[in-house]
Amino acid sequence: MSGKTDSNIMVSVNCVTFNHKDYIRQALDSFLMQKTDFEFEILVHDDASTDGTGEILKEYERKYPGKVLPLIQTENQYSQGIDNISGAFNFPRARGKYIFMCDGDDFWVSPDKMQKQVDYMEAHPECTLCIHSAKIHLVGKAVTEGKMRPYCGNKVISPEEIVDKSSGYAMSAMAFPSRLVKELPDYYVDCPVGDTPIQMIAASVGYGYYFDEPMSAYRVGVAGSWTVEGKSGDYENKQKTYYERMKKVYEEYDVATGGRLREAIKSADRRTYYHTMVNTRQFKEILNPEYRRYYKELTKRTQFFIQLEHRFPGLYEFLRRKYHS
Repeated sequence: MSGKTDSNIMVSVNCVTFNHKDYIRQALDSFLMQKTDFEFEILVHDDASTDGTGEILKEYERKYPGKVLPLIQTENQYSQGIDNISGAFNFPRARGKYIFMCDGDDFWVSPDKMQKQVDYMEAHPECTLCIHSAKIHLVGKAVTEGKMRPYCGNKVISPEEIVDKSSGYAMSAMAFPSRLVKELPDYYVDCPVGDTPIQMIAASVGYGYYFDEPMSAYRVGVAGSWTVEGKSGDYENKQKTYYERMKKVYEEYDVATGGRLREAIKSADRRTYYHTMVNTRQFKEILNPEYRRYYKELTKRTQFFIQLEHRFPGLYEFLRRKYHS
């Protein structure tokens, strides 16, 4: 499929939301403020929110008919086992040549973001993933980094770098041709997170480009978010299950790409395992020289807290309660 559609819409904004009453207006307004020389649509999937998010979406739908297009579920789809809501509900209805990603609790900060990314991809058809840095917007009490900045300076990103990256890309920064997700591979459906398999698809057919400019914001600490929910209950078992699912995804991806990116895939698999060890504080593995490369990729602050907790657990717990509770 060429990516051309029967409409004059250039971009479909893909927004997934659940109980984001306090944030969804800011997200929608940040989409609507975009200055472009083309048409775009805003596809919002609300997963049966119980806090009034759906009513806000209906309000925007009335105010911007044909522009803001919500799909409001009456039954929560995530709880039915559908992990990748975008692929199941938003991608099939996207009419744009390009898809831009942003969850309902994140937002864009530059009115020129959409135009800049489209201009680059239009000028470079072989570019299948266009991203940028993002500000980190803190909710509540926590210690975190100030921004998501995977690279220093604008740069072309090779397929190997997309797969085997030491620092994550903000979902709210991602843009890619819609043709990539017209038919979704098994590894997309099987993946427990939605952004990683899109990056993998992009790497299998093209390359990436990074703008070293914070054109969106990633909100950290939102109640009900994937990250926060993942830390509830039996966290250690959830992390184990997450890694097992990701390992399967990497194996499927290696087959799908004919072994062409095997070394990058093997490293990404090891890094994913290592991060689950970090998340569950398995110090024997965290400090294992075998994983020294991945330890060195952690931020200095993360390394400091790992060493503090390992050597002085009482002091660490005191500080954690003071600054995180």
